[in-house]
Amino acid sequence: MKIILLNRKQGASRSLELGRWSRALLSVCCVGLPLGMLALGYYLGSQDDEERAAGNLMLSRMQADVEAQSEELHQARQSVQQTLKALTLKVAELRARLLRLDALGEHLTSVASLDAGEFDFSQAPALGGPELDRSAVDFSSDTLMLELDELSQQLLDREQQLGALNALLTGKALDNEVYLSGRPIKKGWISSYYGRRTDPFTGKPAMHKGIDFAGREGSDIVAVAAGVVTRSSKRNGYGYLVEISHGDGVFTRYAHNKKNLVKVGDLVSKGQSIALMGSTGRSTGAHVHFEVFKNGRHVDPSSYVRRTHR
Repeated sequence: MKIILLNRKQGASRSLELGRWSRALLSVCCVGLPLGMLALGYYLGSQDDEERAAGNLMLSRMQADVEAQSEELHQARQSVQQTLKALTLKVAELRARLLRLDALGEHLTSVASLDAGEFDFSQAPALGGPELDRSAVDFSSDTLMLELDELSQQLLDREQQLGALNALLTGKALDNEVYLSGRPIKKGWISSYYGRRTDPFTGKPAMHKGIDFAGREGSDIVAVAAGVVTRSSKRNGYGYLVEISHGDGVFTRYAHNKKNLVKVGDLVSKGQSIALMGSTGRSTGAHVHFEVFKNGRHVDPSSYVRRTHR
């Protein structure tokens, strides 16, 4: 095989004679180089496809993660909104109950006849802070927390006021219970006062150490104060007798009963029925003989009968 080489500058030419091995090598180069380039292109193309597939797979996974996180955030947002809505309704309910609590406190204050302003349930506790927009139905989390703080303060204030009022009313009720006052009957009239009088059996002057209240036989006889029954039996001259200790050396007696309704050791409250009116013992008719003892001595019951509740 002969190869001719041309020189442009000199215009001369020269030829090369290739041997068998040279021709074979040249043939291999001419054929192998395109095939190599083709193989290299195919290899590089396959590498790009693998990288592209791996990239697409990674992108798909990232998109799936983003979608999952987005769904979790959406669910969390819905949960928070539902919680805020539930708390908002709870705040509204507590405020309604607080209004009823204020009304009850004002009523109790009025019933207890307390000085005006001593327990003012219509006045809100002293609070501070920026004005809030209450026109919206739903609360934001910050607004809701402020509402809860304010409500907690109001409930604490009402709790303290009602606690003090309860203690005061309990004390007043206890004082009223042990405070001797009123008549030992529900219906009837005074038939004989405390002091010297003509004895209905002898016709002679005698000391009458109690007050007689007449009425219908079998009607209720009531305790004029709370206390403990120290005697419930039949006694000479008194007939069926009930004696009650009220503390501080004060006792009351209820005599000539038809029937005693309490026994020794019983705790009785003010106004409780303790016996039925009768005419047992030294008596001329249905009545209750009412006596008051203080430190072991008879006292005139009139001042206690005329008393009213504290």
